[in-house]
Amino acid sequence: MAETINIAKMYRELLALRKEILFIKTHMFDPDTIMTTEEEERFARAMNEYKEGKFVPLEDLKKELGL
Repeated sequence: MAETINIAKMYRELLALRKEILFIKTHMFDPDTIMTTEEEERFARAMNEYKEGKFVPLEDLKKELGL
């Protein structure tokens, strides 16, 4: 025999699903927030070059590229 669908029961189930989805969204791991070892090294080199003044300002680069 088929189960009778109760609107109130469906509503409670939807609310429970919404609560679970919200929990997952707030606790989900974002792999893009972690740098690889190579990325960390490149970032450190770039920051050192920036601090030492060994960089090309964006405006100069745009002029060189004709942008």
